[in-house]
This record gives sequence, C-alpha cells and structure tokens, in this order.
Amino acid sequence: MVSVTVWNEYRHERENDEVGEIYPDGIHTALAELLEDAGHDVRTATLDEDEHGLPQAVLDDTDVLLWWGHIAHDEVRDDVAERVVERVREGMGFLPLHSAHYSKPFKRLMGTSCSLKWREVGETERLWTVEPGHPITAGLDESIEVPKAEMYGERFDVPQPDALVFVSWFEGGEVFRSGCCYRRGSGRIFYFRPGHEEYPIYFQDEIRQVIVNAVDWAAPTDGPEPYFGNAEPAESIEK
Repeated sequence: MVSVTVWNEYRHERENDEVGEIYPDGIHTALAELLEDAGHDVRTATLDEDEHGLPQAVLDDTDVLLWWGHIAHDEVRDDVAERVVERVREGMGFLPLHSAHYSKPFKRLMGTSCSLKWREVGETERLWTVEPGHPITAGLDESIEVPKAEMYGERFDVPQPDALVFVSWFEGGEVFRSGCCYRRGSGRIFYFRPGHEEYPIYFQDEIRQVIVNAVDWAAPTDGPEPYFGNAEPAESIEK
C-alpha cells in the first residue's frame, strides 16, 4: 500500500458552475477515489487549508504527492513549495498534472521556465506511447484518444526527460511531450499533461490507468541510503 496525498487548488470547481458539474467534490476527490479503489492509503489537501494542507508531518507520511494547480500558483507559499522539493529529493514521488507544469515545486525541480504553447478550443488529442516497455504504460494500447482537450504545444521548456513515455498530437497540428519521467535526488517525478478542468478527462479509463500506474512507479523503493561527506576507506590503503 502506498501513502498518497492528492493536492488541488480547488478553485475552479467552486467558482465555475460548469467545472463544478464535472467535479462536484473537486478534482482531488475524483483522483483520491480512484487511488483508494486501487488499494492505496489516500488523503487530500487543498490550497486554502492551513499550510496548504501540507505541513511537514503530512509530507513525511507521503510516499507519492499528486499536484493539480492552474490559476493560483503564486498563492502557494515559498516555504511550502521548498518543503515539497526537499521531500522529493529525499525520495517522495511527485506527479504534477496538467497545468501543474507552472507550479512552484515543479519549476524549482526542473530549473527552467516550464513554459509552452497553449490553445483552448476542445480539440481531439491522441497520446502515443513511445516507451512501450515502461511500467507506466502497463495495460494500455499503443495510443489513447482524448475527445476534447486543451492543446499544449512544443516547445515545452523543460530539461530532457530521463524517459519520455507519451507524446501527444493535437487536432490543430501541434505535438507535445505529455509523459515525462525525471529523477531528482532519490525521488521520481512523472509529469502527465492531460486533465483540463472543463473536460471529464480524469474519468476516462485509459487516463485513470496511467495515473494508477504512475503512482506505483513513483513510490519509493527499498535500498541503501546514500552517504555524503568525508568517508573512511572501505579497503586498506597502503602508502
């Protein structure tokens, strides 16, 4: 069982009636229910909670953190963002979703602007699996069609991924690196593009499978802790 925290701004759902109809209890609740059904121990946290719902004790008890943000990135406290970054480096998995490419934790972990092209007209998206042997692709077909999506287009200003799992094509002609894996310190990161709030993308079976797979992949694994600093020789040194 993986300890998962699902973080969400929880602004669109309360301020936009159309979004509220799709996600009446918030995007975080929809994702939490999915991961609970997958057998994980799940909690949620939102922007307007004290410390954004992410005090140190919560992060210390989190194996994988999902992050959904869009219109209030600047409202996230710098100290909380840095707290997330440090936990990722210590080994916590991190899944920034959709517009979380502009979130403070992701930008700090990437060290780039994380900017991109975008267009919102509800066009078709097709995600192509370009790394079919990767664990995040388990149980999926070669491609996934999203009937209506917000377009994100290249150039996506992020570092070269350690593994590129999905590439998207959009009806308007653009392409985008939609599934990017990174390691920062001991933590695994998977950026996954689909999930605009005005479309029920997080209820689509294939997208849900990707998220379940990604949580399993990003969860910490057992292994020796690295030691840093002055080291005594492991073998005898003759002078």
